[in-house]
Amino acid sequence: MPRSKTGKRGSGKPGSLRQEVLQLQLSTKASLKGAKNGVKGEAAGSDDELMSDVLSHYSSASESTSVLEEGTGSEQVDEQTAQEETEDKLKLCIDNLTDKSAKTRLAALESLRQAFSSRVLYDFLTERRLTISDCLERSLRKGSGEEKAASATVFALLCIQLGGGDEAEEGFKMLRPPLTATLSDSSASIAARQSCARTLGMCCYVSSAEDGEDLIKSLALLESVFMSSYPNGEGVLPTPKPGSAGLHTAALQAWSLLVTICPTSRLTVLLSHHLPKLQACLQSSDVNYRIAVGETIALLVELGREIDEEFEVEDGESLCECLKSLATDGNKHRAKNDRRKQRSIFREVLHYIENEDFTEEKIRFGVENVYIDSWVRRRIYDAFKEILESGVRDHLQFNQLLRDIFGLGPPLILDAAVKGNKISRFEKHLFNSAAFKARTKQRNKVRDKRADVM
Repeated sequence: MPRSKTGKRGSGKPGSLRQEVLQLQLSTKASLKGAKNGVKGEAAGSDDELMSDVLSHYSSASESTSVLEEGTGSEQVDEQTAQEETEDKLKLCIDNLTDKSAKTRLAALESLRQAFSSRVLYDFLTERRLTISDCLERSLRKGSGEEKAASATVFALLCIQLGGGDEAEEGFKMLRPPLTATLSDSSASIAARQSCARTLGMCCYVSSAEDGEDLIKSLALLESVFMSSYPNGEGVLPTPKPGSAGLHTAALQAWSLLVTICPTSRLTVLLSHHLPKLQACLQSSDVNYRIAVGETIALLVELGREIDEEFEVEDGESLCECLKSLATDGNKHRAKNDRRKQRSIFREVLHYIENEDFTEEKIRFGVENVYIDSWVRRRIYDAFKEILESGVRDHLQFNQLLRDIFGLGPPLILDAAVKGNKISRFEKHLFNSAAFKARTKQRNKVRDKRADVM
């Protein structure tokens, strides 16, 4: 995906400054002449002194301008040097991905993770995407559990960096087989499978939104993972294996991200099949999985109401009673922080199910804001935040992919004058809401097209 290029603002020319100074001093000279009634010799002396002042001021202004220009050039050189040093370090990390030492490879993956999450490197990575993808594929196939987990995360970041165009899709086609193989392998480490689940969801969302076949395959694989937490035929929840709750949470969250781009015909099937089973999973013993289930229920209900304004949850009274219980849970055997987090989330879910009331959240980055005003928007933002971590705000500011998804337009290029004329918070909210609604309409059109494919 092409990136917008930032232009350089032209600096003021020294000649214009000198002319202004000279005109100012000459106008002062004329006023002095009119005000004084001295002899010609005194006037001549005043003229000499005045011209001396002009030349002094002219010289000072010229020196100031030269220093300013010199400082600007120095800053540009420093920035360019820092950029070159960063790229040299990244090249070394890429080379180390094929090192014989597992420790060296892990260190290289961690360095790449930090770099990819904290800044936009589209131009640099576009030229090296095949090399990096090849190295990550090798680590996913042959590396240890820790190396597989790190490789999957780096690949998700690579897809986000490439912007979801042909480059990202090409990489996803290459790494999809080892990702799905690791996720399906019950003998693989839980950490590796969790990372592969998140990466599969994110990369499919970013690079294959228009590909119905990849979308359906990814949904089915993720379903096969978290559906093992569903109640059996007698309505009894299975006893979770150690670490399985974390894997089920990652798979469910990745699945719900992909549900946001499903065609309407597919959504109808998913709603009728999963909503009743997910309601039973609200009784899970793991707090994080319970929360993920509650958020997914709210998301599915929201999508159902988009399809049909009269949409109602099956056995809605029972669901609301369960949500009320979780929203006021005071069981002492649960950690205090877990109880507080659970109560907060389930209060929001309950309010939405009963009243369609969503608690809006504002995310500020730079001089801009993005408003999280729906469960769909929250799931998308949380998915990117989980992978980008603290770098999500930098990517919202400069990554064209995220700006397109959240309806922010091209990255802003602001100078001091523009920063001083900020638009109001209400105007920003209206703009963001309108942009997101426009994008939703466009996605609905794409959903209808994919429905024909499926």
